Amino acid sequence: MSVVNQPLNIAVLTISDTRTLDTDKSGDYLKDALTTAGHKLAARELVKDDIYEQRAIVSKWIADKRIHAILVTGGTGFTHRDSTPEAISVLFDKEVSGFGELFRHVSYQEIGTSTIQSRAIAGFANNTVIFCLPGSTGACRTAWEKIIESQLDVNFKPCNFVKHLVDA
Repeated sequence: MSVVNQPLNIAVLTISDTRTLDTDKSGDYLKDALTTAGHKLAARELVKDDIYEQRAIVSKWIADKRIHAILVTGGTGFTHRDSTPEAISVLFDKEVSGFGELFRHVSYQEIGTSTIQSRAIAGFANNTVIFCLPGSTGACRTAWEKIIESQLDVNFKPCNFVKHLVDA
């Protein structure tokens, strides 16, 4: 892991009906990972699995030109309360279709066919990239280390998301 020379401002949102900021290991992991990589934590919040609360926070961050990326953890499963894909995907200007596919492919190497229960998604809204990840710390680690970290590194070749976030 190398430290990026184009630090981004990244917000972290945890979706959970049971966690608090004190018990949010996935959010803690993402905060630590992004700062270790040289990025800045722009904001961090935790909300219940409510479509409108999620949209309100993410919409506020999308409108903030200082925030380049948003990492959302939780609410991507199939329980009756899991609503992150439905809440956030309507905000996308463009979907990053390959993210969910690649996440499930990489995750398959770790957890086998259980990865089919992940509805991880990503997209762009107002020149901000948004990644919606499962709530487990392991899934957040997989997504960050195997996909997101390199895509938020201006030095990663042949292409990365940074030019879409800071040159816009």
